Amino acid sequence: MNSDNTLQKNTTPTAKVIYILLIVSTLVGITGIIALIMAYVYKDESEDWLQTHYRFQIRTFWIGLLYVFIGSITLTVIFGYLVLLFTFVWMIVRCAKGLKQLENNQPVSNLESWLFT
Repeated sequence: MNSDNTLQKNTTPTAKVIYILLIVSTLVGITGIIALIMAYVYKDESEDWLQTHYRFQIRTFWIGLLYVFIGSITLTVIFGYLVLLFTFVWMIVRCAKGLKQLENNQPVSNLESWLFT
């Protein structure tokens, strides 16, 4: 009964580590890339509700990268600093909300959101 189809791995601790790596990436960018790779590796081999967290983490990385890109391009005007500040707060809040749902063993409530959740 231990076939790959019937026995799925509990990757909740891994999902938690990825959220933490994403938060740390606001200060140390390389951890975001590590988090992205981990999320891609684990997203297909977990339960459905955990898969929503991995997809959410992947989206968080790519949307965050887009926001940082926009903020960097617009640094010549004050607007760029505001975009970067927003991105910093956005990343922390988004990951904190994801962590809360993960701790409650719930799927991500609004997976397609570009804002917080």
